[in-house]
Amino acid sequence: MAAIDELLRIMLDRGGSDLHLTVGLPPKTRASGALQPIADQPIDAATMEKLLKEIVPERRWQDFLERKDLDLAHEIPGLARFRGNFLYNHWGQAAVFRQIPAKILSFEDLKLPEALKKLCNLNEGLVVVTGPTGSGKSTTLAAMIDYINANSARHIITIEDPIEFVHQAKKSTIVHREVGEHTQSFAAALKGAMRHDPDIVLLGEMREMETIKLALGCASMGMLVFGTLHTNNAPKTVDRIINTFPAEEQNQVRVMLSSCLAGVVAQLLCKRIPKGRCAVHEILLTHEALPNTIRSGQIANIRSIIESGGNDGMITMDNSLMARVKDNTIEAKEAYMKAANKALFAPLLKPGDLDAH
Repeated sequence: MAAIDELLRIMLDRGGSDLHLTVGLPPKTRASGALQPIADQPIDAATMEKLLKEIVPERRWQDFLERKDLDLAHEIPGLARFRGNFLYNHWGQAAVFRQIPAKILSFEDLKLPEALKKLCNLNEGLVVVTGPTGSGKSTTLAAMIDYINANSARHIITIEDPIEFVHQAKKSTIVHREVGEHTQSFAAALKGAMRHDPDIVLLGEMREMETIKLALGCASMGMLVFGTLHTNNAPKTVDRIINTFPAEEQNQVRVMLSSCLAGVVAQLLCKRIPKGRCAVHEILLTHEALPNTIRSGQIANIRSIIESGGNDGMITMDNSLMARVKDNTIEAKEAYMKAANKALFAPLLKPGDLDAH
């Protein structure tokens, strides 16, 4: 057993989601959103190097020493998989590990909105799942891919860095490709995917302009493409995609995006009552007014499209937060801190709720 596995087991025993390792500090875990130490002694530089090097092939360790960053997956057989990120900071080497649940959680397990099934049943288009780091985007996407896998016969290619959830074939055929192991880059894997006859392509992250351009191309060619971005609502997601490109290309990108954007799912995690966390969503689906809104650059009008599309399953983040407050899933204070329109939640606050802020 690798030495780091003991720390990962302690993290799981304490209900943690992430393990943080930094030279000069004791190991810490994030449980219910808060960081807490899981040992008394700080980690020294020699121990840190030993912990990290033990679980990495030599070739990838040399990559880490050269590039100062490394993403990888680590597994404790029979227990759990973890997504790891190695990095350098002011004090030396460091790492963060996030638990990937061994069981792929279903729509029902996660209590995902039924509207997301509409996106799973599409034949083509671009679906973007967005949210800050740690908001559960990968878990939601895994549930969507699992739903497709269980209900239709499709050829699905996932391109990730690293591979997180491993799907067993049900009705669909699923091919997992890891950047750095099975392909040189997201862009290279996407170019290859165009020749591999996929019905669906899942992109772990749309990081660069070339990757986004290829994703738009695949969606325009009749594939269903799922991707992620670190934005927190639908209008900002559309803006981010367009503004990734130089000014002289943005009109062309608006035209492409207007014809192939099938949906945006923005996700945040909130503290659940009495413990744990729950997801809230903003959902944008296809609408007859959406293509012209994107083509004309009137991105602010997307908010109106969402607000008028409630019967189709669309919902704003603030309305999603309000629903969770009303059913006593989250506290009004938590919703207030996450809301765009804080005035909506201010009357629901208790005396003293904002004293710490």
